[in-house]
Amino acid sequence: MQTDEVIIRFNAVSFEYGHTKPILTAATFSVRRGAKVALMGQNGAGKTTIFQLITGTLKPETGSIAVAGDLTMATARQVIPRDQLNWTVREFFEAAFSKKVYDIDPRIDRILDVVHLAAPHDRTLRGFSGGEQARLLLAYALIQDPDLLLLDEPTNNLDTAGIEHLTKFLVEYKKTCIVISHDAEFLNAFTAGVLYLESATRAVEQYVGNYLTVVADITARLDRERMKNARLSQDIENRKEQANFFGQKGGHMRDVARKMREKIEELEGEVVNVRQEDKTIRNFVIPCEDEITGVILTLTSVTVMEGHETTTRPVVIELRRKERLLLAGPNGIGKTTLLERLASGHATGEHIARGTRVGYYRQDFSTLDFDATVYRALVDVATHVSEQELRSMAAGFLIDERIMKTRIGDLSEGLKGLVAFAQLVLLRPGLLFLDEPTNHINFRHLPVIAKALDRYDGAMVLVSHVPDFVSKIRIDQTLDLGTLPKTPTAPKYAEQPKMKNAPAKKRAGKAQK
Repeated sequence: MQTDEVIIRFNAVSFEYGHTKPILTAATFSVRRGAKVALMGQNGAGKTTIFQLITGTLKPETGSIAVAGDLTMATARQVIPRDQLNWTVREFFEAAFSKKVYDIDPRIDRILDVVHLAAPHDRTLRGFSGGEQARLLLAYALIQDPDLLLLDEPTNNLDTAGIEHLTKFLVEYKKTCIVISHDAEFLNAFTAGVLYLESATRAVEQYVGNYLTVVADITARLDRERMKNARLSQDIENRKEQANFFGQKGGHMRDVARKMREKIEELEGEVVNVRQEDKTIRNFVIPCEDEITGVILTLTSVTVMEGHETTTRPVVIELRRKERLLLAGPNGIGKTTLLERLASGHATGEHIARGTRVGYYRQDFSTLDFDATVYRALVDVATHVSEQELRSMAAGFLIDERIMKTRIGDLSEGLKGLVAFAQLVLLRPGLLFLDEPTNHINFRHLPVIAKALDRYDGAMVLVSHVPDFVSKIRIDQTLDLGTLPKTPTAPKYAEQPKMKNAPAKKRAGKAQK
C-alpha cells in the first residue's frame, strides 16, 4: 500500500560519462513507498544509469540522492552478463547474497515457482532460452525480498504466458517498484506514475497516472506549447518588421522602435522550450541479395526441447524469395537454439542454397563485436556504399558521430539493436533470421521496423512473441515447435497461418523500389 513516505529523492542531480556523454542535469524527483512507477525515455538516454544511481553503483557529479534508512533494493537486469553465462543456477542465486545462505536450494525452488520456471540447480545459465533467462533475472531480484524492486525491460524474451504471469504478479505486489519498459500495454496494467527522462534537456519529468493517461497528458501539453510558440513567433516577427520600419524614421520613432525591441525580447523570453519527443528512426529498406532464385531454405526436420531433453521432429518447409516463416512455441522449446543452428548452417535437416548471404539478428546481440566501435562494426559490412552513404544511413537509425565512436559494449541494449539493424541494411542478405527483434527497442521504432521487414524481398525466418508486431508483417507459414507431430504433414505448414490474437497481413509482398 502506498504511503506518503518518500524513500528515494533526487535533488538537482547531475551525472555524465566524461564530458562527451551527459546523462542528467539538475534532475529532481521523488518516489514514495509502495509506488509503482514507469521510468521512460529514449534508447540510450540513461534510464539504466538512473537505476545505478539509485542503488549507489554510480555516484552523482553534483546534487544529492537521499535513500530511506535500511532500504533494501534489488535489480532485475535486462540480460545476464556474458561472464556469468557459464555459472550454474545455484551459483547465480548465491551471488544475490553477500553472505552464505545455507538453505539456498529450497529458496531457489520457491522463487522459481513464483516465476513459473523449473530448472536443475546444476544447469548452466547458457543452456537456458532467452525467455527462461528473463525469468531467472526476475527471480534473482525477487529472492532478495527487497523493499524496492527495480525492473529493467522485464518483458523482453517472455512469451505471452510469461508476460501475463508477470503482470499479475506486479498488480498484486505490495512493495515499491520502478520499471523500465517499452511495452505500453504491460506498463498500463499496474503503474500509477511515470518518470520521464528527457534526452534533450537531461531532466526528469514526474507525472501521476497510468501510462496511457500520462502519454495523453504529455501529448496535450506539447500541442499547447506548440500553439503558443506559433502565436508568439508570429507576433515577434510582426513586431520586428514594425521596429525596423520605425527605426529608420528617426526622432520620436526611434524611441518607439526601442520600446518595441524591448517588448520583442520580453516575448522571446516567453517562448516555451518545447521538450523534444522521442525521435523515431527513418523508414528503411533491407536490400535483398541480387540474383537469388529458387528454394533458398529447406527444412526436413527440427530439434526441440522436451523436459530438458532434445528430440527431433520431421517437418516439410521450403522458403523462396519473399516468403516468411514464423517460428512459434513457448519459452524453452528451442526456438533460439534452432535459429542459431540454422544461421550457422549446422542444423539437422537444413539446406541453404549455395552462395546465399545470411543475415542474423540475435536477441543477445552476440553477432556484434562488443570491443569494436560502432563505426568499425558498420564499415566491416559496408561493401556497397560510400562513406557519405554509410553515415547518412546510420543517422537514419539515430546513430550520430558520438555513437559512431562508442564501443558497442558500452551502448544501451536498445542502441545495440539499432546497430544490428543498420548492419543488416549494409549486408544485403538473401536469407534473414530474426530472433525477437522487438526486444529493447523503443516502441516508437517498431512500426518502422515492421514495415521494413514486410517489404523485405528475401526469405525470412522470424521469432517474436509480440502479436501486434507480427500482425504488421506478411507471414506465409507458421511452424509451432510446441505442437509438432511425430510424422510430417506438409499441408499444415504450407497454408496461410492462423495467428492467435492478431491475424497475419494478407496482401502479397511488394517489390522493392
